[in-house]
Amino acid sequence: MDNKGTKTPLRILGIDPGTNVLGYAVILAQGQEIDLTVMGVLTLSHHDSAQEKLHSIFERVQELITQYHPQEMAIEAPFFGKNPQSMLKLGRAQGVAIAAAMTKGLPITEYMPKKIKQSVTGNGNASKEQVAAMLGHMLKSPVDNRFLDATDALATAVCHHLQRNSPLAGSAKGKGWSRFIQDNPDRIA
Repeated sequence: MDNKGTKTPLRILGIDPGTNVLGYAVILAQGQEIDLTVMGVLTLSHHDSAQEKLHSIFERVQELITQYHPQEMAIEAPFFGKNPQSMLKLGRAQGVAIAAAMTKGLPITEYMPKKIKQSVTGNGNASKEQVAAMLGHMLKSPVDNRFLDATDALATAVCHHLQRNSPLAGSAKGKGWSRFIQDNPDRIA
């Protein structure tokens, strides 16, 4: 909070890692307001090798950080699927994106897909289309859901914002209900 009692704006980079398509989004969040700065996808299928794809991911994440100056990054964790090879590839993409953010000094938080969906829609089993529709409602403008990887990245950033502002978030660090009451005396009856 700043000295006027309003929450300081926070720019968050959301990443949905992938080795063929990586989604990204940057939001500016302040209190209950969330503004979309940019969202898009990095298409990697034109690269011949896995190493070239990982190099592109590293460079693009660093470019996004340099261009948009996020203070934090949120990234979707790979889900446990039936194909171990896919999990390995996704884990590599995630690791490279995390390394790119770490070299730029960004704090990184990882969220499971169900947690992201739960935070945004209230339903951990929501479809990608339901998540996109809720994001449009939250941002008060339609979200282009042609690229669901970008929408997933946006949902990851929004989830991070919502988790950071939850009265229950970080209760072990003194940011729980007692901190909420301290910071919001006008909201206590």
